[in-house]
Amino acid sequence: MIRILAISFLLLMARPMYDSGQTRQKETIDMFVFSGRTFVCGIDLGDDMKGGHGLETGLSYEIVKRFAHEKRCDVSIMVGGRNVNYIDSLKVGSIDMLITHLEDIEGTEGIIVSHNLTDCSVMAVRTGMESYIKEMNEWIDAYTSSEDFAGMKELFARQNDPIKLAGKGVRRQTISPYDTLFKQYAEELGWDWRMLAAVVYQESKFSINSMSYRGATGLMQVMPRTGTIYNIDNLFDPENNLKAGTSHLKRLQGLYRNNGMTHEERIRFTLAAYNAGEGRINDCRSLAKSQNLNPDIWEEVAKVIPMMNDDTILHNENVMLGKFKGTETLAYVENVMDLYSAICMICPEI
Repeated sequence: MIRILAISFLLLMARPMYDSGQTRQKETIDMFVFSGRTFVCGIDLGDDMKGGHGLETGLSYEIVKRFAHEKRCDVSIMVGGRNVNYIDSLKVGSIDMLITHLEDIEGTEGIIVSHNLTDCSVMAVRTGMESYIKEMNEWIDAYTSSEDFAGMKELFARQNDPIKLAGKGVRRQTISPYDTLFKQYAEELGWDWRMLAAVVYQESKFSINSMSYRGATGLMQVMPRTGTIYNIDNLFDPENNLKAGTSHLKRLQGLYRNNGMTHEERIRFTLAAYNAGEGRINDCRSLAKSQNLNPDIWEEVAKVIPMMNDDTILHNENVMLGKFKGTETLAYVENVMDLYSAICMICPEI
């Protein structure tokens, strides 16, 4: 009897220790609910080019990448586009997480939100994913208190209009959050990185979620069919977009490599072809040559571009693609060159 009582006592004493171990194990699991898993995260913060919160989508994109790296999980990031309801996608499970403005989701049934990710945005998940939101909050609280976040937030919140900055006499080492990528891909083009920065600002004002009505997407406003040519599908990703855009610029630049042009002239024609298409610029050069103008000098070719919108051009044997309203292209090349000059003033070579 004494032996039986002793065993019973030991079992009773061991149970709390077992329960405590189970609790600790559950807490450990909760701490790493993301580790080793794959998630889909949507970002829907409106158009950065029209919003008043700086490059908010780009900032959130980088935050999610850091979160995934630190939590050792894979995250596929989808950036909000036209006619996409990410709240519904979250509810039905098409996406696992959503970054959006608190005012756009607060009080929505079936959704729980994190602590503030930025001043006005949160991360949301479906009800029932409390362990996920708990770990998110712990990470958000730690990360948003870090120096890394403070520096990144400042970089993405800057007023980046180069013309205005140059006019104010601003001098600094950076012009955008993507300068490192500009330097990498401009080198492949043989360009000054500040020229590539000028192109990107002209195209998107450094906004990764910029999308035209024709479907041109991201930093360099790359068309989906162009991305496909260069094996790029996610054009909202900054590096993928730059890879596709600069690959296209490199191909266009190669068209003018053997024409006796100077490096500066080759850049101008490449910019014009990037905006209007190589066929249109070929027509303009052919027309310029027929007018005894030098087809290898942009200023000479620019003289005939207004003629391209005249009905008489339809009967000109030097023009293959018909009428062309080229005023946009003239402005595009001029704007990029002005932006380049401004960026050179802001970020002078050391």
